[in-house]
Amino acid sequence: MATSEGRRAIVIGGSVGGLFAANLLLRRGWDVHVFERATEGLESRGTGIAHHPETEAIMAAAGVRDEHAPGVRVEGRCAVDARGEVAARHHYPQYVTAWGRVFNPLRQAFPAERYHGGKEFAGLSQDAEGVTAHFADGTAMRAALLVGADGFRSAVRAIVAPEVVPLYAGYVGWRGLVEEAEFSAGFAPIFGQFTFGFPDHGEVIGYPIPGLRDSVAPGERRYNFLWYYPVDAGAALTDLLTDATGRVHAWSIPPALIRPEHVAALQADAAARIPAPYAEAPRRARQFLVQPIYDLESPSMGFGRVALLGDAAFVARPHIGTGVLKAAEDALALAEALAAGPDIPDALQAYSAARIPPSRATVAMSRFLGAFIERRLPRPEADPSLGLTLPRLLELSGRPLPRNAH
Repeated sequence: MATSEGRRAIVIGGSVGGLFAANLLLRRGWDVHVFERATEGLESRGTGIAHHPETEAIMAAAGVRDEHAPGVRVEGRCAVDARGEVAARHHYPQYVTAWGRVFNPLRQAFPAERYHGGKEFAGLSQDAEGVTAHFADGTAMRAALLVGADGFRSAVRAIVAPEVVPLYAGYVGWRGLVEEAEFSAGFAPIFGQFTFGFPDHGEVIGYPIPGLRDSVAPGERRYNFLWYYPVDAGAALTDLLTDATGRVHAWSIPPALIRPEHVAALQADAAARIPAPYAEAPRRARQFLVQPIYDLESPSMGFGRVALLGDAAFVARPHIGTGVLKAAEDALALAEALAAGPDIPDALQAYSAARIPPSRATVAMSRFLGAFIERRLPRPEADPSLGLTLPRLLELSGRPLPRNAH
């Protein structure tokens, strides 16, 4: 293709998935531009995530050079019973980290002049020669490739695959962060563990992550907790997604707009249902996020000159702990497919064929790990036919599937 758009790529979505794709393509000679709807920085968004060596390798391929520790090291996971006593353990040394620990280096590696904030995607048109992105401010850009990396509410996917919508799983995940220095002395034995608990019909998880400025020094870290909590679809979920002005937010609600009475109710439930001293985490948390849990599977990840990536294509429930890794692997597979042949639609079909099987397997595993919450079972092993024992849950949570797991 002789036009100037022949090696230009437009990435819609400036979060982790978009930045993985943008950095990898840029370093393969593409003229890449990222368009992000948010006007403020994303640096402080997100809470705790599991770190995987595979993610670190793809970050290096994307141009990130970072010699700092990837997070806080934990030696394994443990499950506690209703009295707070250890019921099962699984030895699995790994690092747990913060979302910003991935986003910030990726953002710094990408040229600032190519990252366009405050640009709301409004539509696209494509033909045999290229694809054009249209924005709400009336501007447009034409390119050879458009990557939809705009999350589970993807506006790009709504155009190329409008039939694909998130399916609510029947529960939400409440997340919170607590500064290490704010805990009582009694919480110290818990702080460094990766802990799972099972209040009736739910699951609560906690682990340490880096603190401000990515510090992993004792006393400067933070504690991340996540409580999967059943909320019926309909009135109950709508109420949770309604802010103080009465506005109902579709799919999710910004953290700052969660009504205080919902936070108070969560903390009261924690005091009543989570064994002490584990309940100290939700009691002391000052930052909360509520995440309705959805499943989403796209039939393809390539539509002509448009590629879907990360949560825009497949959403796995957070139990599996590989959302960032999944986006990174999508981005790497996309870059490799484009490098393998000059025809972009053919390359996107090869990319789709490579990534759909492991993506489906990841979604299936995440459903398996969350099935007891979806079915309102009091604990994972309540129904033996499910096959989800505590040791099995600890082994599979937050661990990447084998690459040949299709």
